[in-house]
Amino acid sequence: MDLDNLYRQVIMDHYKRPHNRGRFENGEVVTIDLNNPTCGDKISLQMQIEDGIVKAAKFDGEGCSISMSSASMMTDAVRGKTLEEAIALADNFSGLMKGQDIEFEYEDIAALSGVNKFPARIKCATLAWNALRKGIERSQE
Repeated sequence: MDLDNLYRQVIMDHYKRPHNRGRFENGEVVTIDLNNPTCGDKISLQMQIEDGIVKAAKFDGEGCSISMSSASMMTDAVRGKTLEEAIALADNFSGLMKGQDIEFEYEDIAALSGVNKFPARIKCATLAWNALRKGIERSQE
């Protein structure tokens, strides 16, 4: 099996069986709602942040396989990270979308590396990561 097929499978697995989908029932959370008006993707990201650490993150929304898979991967990747580490992950993801060769501790993210070949889809992939940035900014206000 070639790498492109493997990446497609990882993306579709996160789309069909997303990790951390839903909403927190209790506790203090930071909530960010974003949408991509170009294609209609919508995300609501919730994060539990304690002592400068992302304890947990969940998302809800609707959109294409790339946006929803990216949100699933992002919520996995930031759990347990400091706010600075989470921002660094978002920066690295932006670099990946610009075609930079970047490795991630959470390997599933590499499946989205091919998105940079389709400029119209980059906004789909970065929607959840932009919500992450805004959520961290809001938590620090």
